[in-house]
Amino acid sequence: MRVGLDYRPGISNPNNGIGRQNVALASVLSDLPGVELQLFTPAPLDHPIRAKAHCPAWDCSVDGQHRLPRRLRFELGYLPAALKRAGIDVHISTFNMGLPLPPRPRGIRYVLQLHDLFQLHLKNRHSSWLRETVYRISDNLSIRYSVSVADRIWTPSRFSADEVARTFPWAADKVRVLPNLVPTCTLQPTAPPTDLPKRFWLAVGTREPRKNIPWFVEHWAQARSTDPTVPDLVLVGGGEFVPPQQRNLAGLHLMPTLDDAELQGLYHAAERLWHPSYAEGFGLPVIEAMAAGTPVAVASGTSLDEIVPPGTPRFSPHDGAALEVLMHELAHARPSDPQALRTWAQRFSEQPYRARVTELLQELQA
Repeated sequence: MRVGLDYRPGISNPNNGIGRQNVALASVLSDLPGVELQLFTPAPLDHPIRAKAHCPAWDCSVDGQHRLPRRLRFELGYLPAALKRAGIDVHISTFNMGLPLPPRPRGIRYVLQLHDLFQLHLKNRHSSWLRETVYRISDNLSIRYSVSVADRIWTPSRFSADEVARTFPWAADKVRVLPNLVPTCTLQPTAPPTDLPKRFWLAVGTREPRKNIPWFVEHWAQARSTDPTVPDLVLVGGGEFVPPQQRNLAGLHLMPTLDDAELQGLYHAAERLWHPSYAEGFGLPVIEAMAAGTPVAVASGTSLDEIVPPGTPRFSPHDGAALEVLMHELAHARPSDPQALRTWAQRFSEQPYRARVTELLQELQA
């Protein structure tokens, strides 16, 4: 089976959730017996990806991959003919949209990896009102088109699968769940780039409003004001997305986006990871923290309910008073069993992921 994979997320933003899953899927597909993987992406003329991927002859900067004119040029002007020339049997797009525009090569099957539908239902953060409007309209059209032409839709959680079925009832029978891959980390964790206290809590991801960080910081600060044993808080993802009045709070440490080794260092050093998102399609940092043996506390109501073991501390992402009570309790909690957390996280490791991808490809082939 010749499998084509849209590799744009893998070179444009390999450190965010979708980019990391794009890279992980490419790694698994390249090792599956009976699968011949072919990568497709625009790229700068001097980019090393051109040595191993199908790329248009024209130049495209890495940070311009998802701008609408370049997307149309790639998805309409290049991709259909390139897939046909390469004899692709199954083509996979991994960033909620992006399947090729017509004409569709004969005999090819399309797979859409749809992580969530928040681009349709929630506001994302953009640099201007005009940019937000353009992207909201274009993303809406592209997601709906990709859902309509996909032969299968792979979602990382039952929560996202149910959201697809609710939004697109006519596509419900095409949806399959493929939990995200959290590879076994082979990196040596490195120390954080700045000095941190011995005890601290951690939250990863600050950019999107759905991550609920300002609300979480507000109630962490309130809990800390009445109980000095509440640990410091480290936020990873960029302080520019935190309200100015919160950036200088005592005990709050703002980190930029880190590389994998630095992030692993934080996971291992943190006393607990908190994930307060009120809308989440999977929750990659939660699994990564548990894989490091670090306990977690998660907001209830979305996919986070699915990925944590029974007994995990949970809280409503809208009830600040209850969150503060939980923070007081966990500031004095006994340590969790790190091996039990690592064992739980193994269900999202390479072996079960590889088996599920194989199963899904065999279904398409049949």
